[in-house]
Amino acid sequence: MSDAPRVARRAAGVSAGLLGTLYRTLWYPALPFALLAAGGARGPDRRERLGRPLLAEPRADRRVWMHAASVGEIEAIRPLVRGIRERFPAFEFVVTTMTAAGRAAARRRIPGAAACLLAPLDCPAALRAFLARVRPKIVLLAETELWPNLIGEASRFGARVGIVNGRLSERSLRRYKLVHALLAEALGRLDLALVQSRADADRFIKLGAPSGIVAITGNTKFDLGDAPAPPRPALRDFAAGRPLLVAGSTAPGEERMSLTAYANLRERFPGLALALAPRHLERAGEVEAEIQAAGFTYARASALPATESGAPSLDVTRHDASVLLLDTMGELRSLYACAAIAFVGGSIAPPRGGQNLAEPASAGVPVIFGPHYENQRQVGDALLSAGGARVVEGAAEMELVCNEWLADAGARRDAGARARSTFVNLAGGVIATLDHLAPLFQGL
Repeated sequence: MSDAPRVARRAAGVSAGLLGTLYRTLWYPALPFALLAAGGARGPDRRERLGRPLLAEPRADRRVWMHAASVGEIEAIRPLVRGIRERFPAFEFVVTTMTAAGRAAARRRIPGAAACLLAPLDCPAALRAFLARVRPKIVLLAETELWPNLIGEASRFGARVGIVNGRLSERSLRRYKLVHALLAEALGRLDLALVQSRADADRFIKLGAPSGIVAITGNTKFDLGDAPAPPRPALRDFAAGRPLLVAGSTAPGEERMSLTAYANLRERFPGLALALAPRHLERAGEVEAEIQAAGFTYARASALPATESGAPSLDVTRHDASVLLLDTMGELRSLYACAAIAFVGGSIAPPRGGQNLAEPASAGVPVIFGPHYENQRQVGDALLSAGGARVVEGAAEMELVCNEWLADAGARRDAGARARSTFVNLAGGVIATLDHLAPLFQGL
């Protein structure tokens, strides 16, 4: 038998070891800069980024550390957290995110968690401090949160480590291959990698995950679980009595595109309203300037009355404003239910890869999105195939598709029904994920 494979494996091991040592070592001089970049320069945020949060005593016998990137990923893991609690009630959750917005969403959307925190930096010392405080039995990382030191330190701590709802685009794979040896070593420490599709499974294996731990479970975003809360009266009144185009989770440039299409559509459909919901709320001022430049009357959702259900809101919202700037957290999903058509952003230009297409589809709304929907490929392709969605590349195409659906209510309802049916057919990811996770929880 040839010694070539053994020599290749030894060389790869040396390469991974050197790269891993370099990566771990460089974290220490980089730590002050990383703290500034991650928004943890002082106060409680600094403690969390350094792995030293203030935690209450455990309420349950065992803990799960669930880590997600930001708001969208929190929405995807919500039904999974609920399912784990039902099947394994002895466990409680500590949830971490990479962003403050994600942490706020976790505190709001995952009630009952022991703590919702900013994730510790991928520095060995911070991770060890965090693991010593949380003492998780299981660590679950959502989607593409492939942090080499996190995986390695959690494994050395004795926790069982898994990926849930995993996805990996071709673009991400090419980028990760630049540090292939480092990530292959980390992925080799995983106990389980549960991914959304066959393409994702193949990419994880190419990156170094052992094929025996990879399983296809679908996308938990299709299991939204509970119905969205109804929109508050002020938002409901804005949409009442007229068709509404919702441009959700938009990125820079997509608001201007939507406003351009909307301006032309208003010539044929003067009652049409538009809602703009930027993906990142810190861009609200920038989007407001775009609306002002376009010359439309508008309302900011944050300035509308937060009245109780059934109480009167301001009629002026509906009659005077044609554009709504949704500059509040957690209201987009409920607003989709009021929409005639939904455009989902982060998809017109790379590298964002598209935002959540499942939410408008679940509401039975026909969906428009751009050509760069790599992160939503499974649901996007299914929606397109079923006739529940259309791809546009700019304002002119957006106007054309909206014009077609607004002019034919029957065709619009049919497209919305096809979108809803596609969503229902894709559901089941949470149950499949729970079934595969069961061996990690058993015996602990």
